[in-house]
Amino acid sequence: MPFEKEIAELAARRAVARAMGSKKRLDDWAANGTLNARQRIDRLLDPGSFAEWGLHAVSERPEDRDRTPGDGVVDGTGRIDGRPIVIHAADFSAMGASSAKVAGWKAQHSRANAERNGVPLVLLNECSGARMPDIMGAAGIHSTGLYFDLKRTRRSPWASAVLGWCYGGGTWHSVMSDFIVMRKGAVMAVSSPNVTSVAVSEDLDPEELGGWEVQTGVTGQVDMAVDTDEEALAAVKSFLSYLPSNANEAPPRAAVPPGSGEEIGRILDVLPDSRSKVYDVRRILRLIVDKDSYFPIKDRFARVVTTGLARIDGRSVGIIASNPMFKGGALDPDACDKVISFIVLCDSFNIPLISMADTPGFLVGVVGERLRLPGKIMNYMQALHMTTVPKLSVVMRKSYGQAHLNMGAGICDEMAAWFTADVSFVDPEIGVNVVYRVRPQDDPERYRELAATLARGTTAYDLAAPFMAQSVIDPRETRDWLIRMLELHERRLTRGVGEHRMSTWPTTF
Repeated sequence: MPFEKEIAELAARRAVARAMGSKKRLDDWAANGTLNARQRIDRLLDPGSFAEWGLHAVSERPEDRDRTPGDGVVDGTGRIDGRPIVIHAADFSAMGASSAKVAGWKAQHSRANAERNGVPLVLLNECSGARMPDIMGAAGIHSTGLYFDLKRTRRSPWASAVLGWCYGGGTWHSVMSDFIVMRKGAVMAVSSPNVTSVAVSEDLDPEELGGWEVQTGVTGQVDMAVDTDEEALAAVKSFLSYLPSNANEAPPRAAVPPGSGEEIGRILDVLPDSRSKVYDVRRILRLIVDKDSYFPIKDRFARVVTTGLARIDGRSVGIIASNPMFKGGALDPDACDKVISFIVLCDSFNIPLISMADTPGFLVGVVGERLRLPGKIMNYMQALHMTTVPKLSVVMRKSYGQAHLNMGAGICDEMAAWFTADVSFVDPEIGVNVVYRVRPQDDPERYRELAATLARGTTAYDLAAPFMAQSVIDPRETRDWLIRMLELHERRLTRGVGEHRMSTWPTTF
């Protein structure tokens, strides 16, 4: 056969590269059920759809070439549910997937291909940090600016999974993404404990430095935590299913699952008849949206507000809902950051926004002021004003003060108020103390009379009379109302595409 030697050499070289790095590390992963880079790609992509580039790349340093197949990363293109994507996966078995020049060029090639061709970029991140001695010295550190392109315009979605120790470059790519899912036990931080402990002169637990509880509950930089690699890959797939392949397309329309909306009547069972009683708004949202379609974003962070993707009549929507289960639904500085981040996502990828309000206002006080609450409130308002996707707002119960405006009043395209709505500057009981300096323990009867006086003119009908709310609805009519308003307002977009004024807003806060 012609070229028999060359064919054999190619096959041998491919086999060596696909065998990846440290056999011991690969065996250890297999023993504890952790997937390696190529197994993760196989689980994520449609069968037989992966086309790799950079298979034969190795470190530029001659002494490292035999132990750096792919230079520690696996890149290429494939399909998820039939839709093309680009993938960049860290191979921790090859020198800890440490950041180096050739790996950097591969990552840059993947980013450029995703942006140029209008397809999502998926990043499976695991990185021990910068590769030393490659990066040491003036030329070493300066050259990273050439092969690490650390800027982002949201032309196509990025979805990241943090699947092990992730420091340096792997962290940068993660926090630049539109969605981050983290496997429990993984760590995401600027530098490893080996570096950080020396810098701060104390021993550090990696979990305390950047474990899943810190990153999902304290910093809010990670959107979701899961138990296994398989669950992380499933979350990436699910997230991308709500988004278009790029910013110049409308989100995909899905089939409506059987049974969607059939339990909408249960809203009145979930919603307490007293405004002083709390409930979990996520129970109500799941009754309104298409069955099993609610996909929470940053669910453990700033829990006073819930943000999530969902579908209503097959259309992708983004939902912002204050949650009385936590702090009575009073919005705080973290809530502002969480909502702004979500608005950026939805506006960048043509996803209509729905606000669901039941909030006593912003959580004022010394702590909030020291966390720059006034500026965050105004950033929130600016973000809402800048968005060009359809914005719908529903007042469920309480909607007081500046928070009433931040939840869409005067900015949304359509507002509906449930017959349970209560809208004013502050809760009447607080107003009595502010205006009359009367507290319930001072004169209970007069306090009740004054509270009743201040409670006048706060109903859904008082909001609808001057046409400030366009509709007063029974809570059980919410799904139908949203469907009809979405049908109308999506038509004003050109092919379902907005202006993307938020596309260069920083991904993180």
